[in-house]
Parts: sequence; C-alpha cells; structure tokens
Amino acid sequence: MNNEKRQSIQEDQVEKTPQRGIYLLPNLLTTAALFAGFYSIVAAMKGHLETSAIAIFIAMIADGLDGRVARLTHTQSLFGAEYDSLSDMVAFGIAPALVVYSWSLTHLGKLGWLAAFLFAAATALRLARFNTQVSDKQYFQGLPCPSAAGTVASAIWMGSVYGIDGTTIAVPLAMLSIVLAALMVSTIRYSSFKSIDFKGKVPFYTVVLMVCIITAIALEPAEMLFALFMTYTCLGPIVTLWQVRKMRKQRLVEHGSMHRKR
Repeated sequence: MNNEKRQSIQEDQVEKTPQRGIYLLPNLLTTAALFAGFYSIVAAMKGHLETSAIAIFIAMIADGLDGRVARLTHTQSLFGAEYDSLSDMVAFGIAPALVVYSWSLTHLGKLGWLAAFLFAAATALRLARFNTQVSDKQYFQGLPCPSAAGTVASAIWMGSVYGIDGTTIAVPLAMLSIVLAALMVSTIRYSSFKSIDFKGKVPFYTVVLMVCIITAIALEPAEMLFALFMTYTCLGPIVTLWQVRKMRKQRLVEHGSMHRKR
C-alpha cells in the first residue's frame, strides 16, 4: 500500500468516525514519556546530569509501553500516533540535544550549538519519514531516535558518574552527535526486534543470557547501557557493509558463470 492510499484511508476514517474522545491508558503513557523528557531538560538546567540522563531512559520505557498497550487493548488511534511523535521529538530530540549542549557542547561556541541542532533536526526528520512511509516489521530505516538518545544519555551518565568535565570531551561528543544525526536520516537498516515472539518458547540459554544482561546493567548501569547502545548503533553500518560485499561477490560469481557459458 503506497502513501497516497494510506493517507486517503486515514482521511476517510477521520471523516466517517468523529473523534469524541481519546483513549486514556496509551496516551497516559505517552504523557509520561513527554513529562520525563521535559524533566530531563529541567534537571540539566539545575546541573543534575545523572538525573537528566535517567529521565531520558524513563521516557524510553514509557514510549516502548504505550504502543504495546495500545495494540494489546485495541486502542490505536491517529491522535495517539501524532501525540506519540510529538512526545518523541521532545524526549529523544530536544532533551538530549539541550542536555549535551548545556553540559559539554556549549564550550565549542557556534560549532557546539550547531552539532546539537543537527541532532534535534535529524530526530524530527527521522520521525517525519517514519510517519509517512510504510513501516517494515523487521527493520527500521535509519537509526531509531530512542537509540540515538540512549547513546547520548548514557554518555552523559558516564560523565556524571566519573566526574568528567564536559570541556575535555566536547569535541568527541560533538562528533558523536553529528554521526548519530547522520545515521538517523540514513537508509541503513536496523533490526526492530518486532519479529521476536515473546509468547513462544525459547532455548534455556536465552533466558540465562537475559539474566546476565539485566544483572550487568544493575551493577554498572551507565557503562552497560552505553556499551549496548553503541553496539546497536555500530551494528547497522557493519551489517550493511557485509551485505553489500556479499551481494558484490554474488554478482561477480554470476557474471563469471555467464562468461563461461558463452
């Protein structure tokens, strides 16, 4: 189904079914994500960097729950989808950009606020593209904005834990923000993990692995979260390059076989 058909169906639904109210539970979770994103900015303005980073992760949890709750309770709506995008823009675009700028990038002058703006703008473009394209259940096109925000938030959290001065790592954080912005608007595919069947059976070692990961995060949350998000961020380009190389080899083999037949 193309975007024009999808848009016409949505318009017909709006015309045929007047919206007399909104669903409470999923929109309440979306509001919680929005509140956490706003609180992250307020905490950063007061100098509470660790609290600010944790608030972004709380927003990620609330954002992950609202869609699942809406699907489980059959309370999806166009209002909820638009509200969720606006909440994501605040929690995963504006909040990380302003927090990292106020802590570190402000020392770079114009380059600092431009790097923060690129991150926020890329988040807006990423969300707009996601809303207008037919989504793939298995892959995201471009780095998801919650993952980009998680990478920045975990880096800020680590800096707060180890007492690192933001001035000393301003340049690496600016480069990280620009790279994350580029990945968000790129066409690199990232696994959505939506194909995982949580209701089905899994091998025993999968549960053991999950227990180990949860224990490690509880022991060293900032370091483990940064490692997890950085691994996910790097996997996209690595897998894409591997697939491109595999396709080139396959084409060379097919081209060679055609010459032999001639």
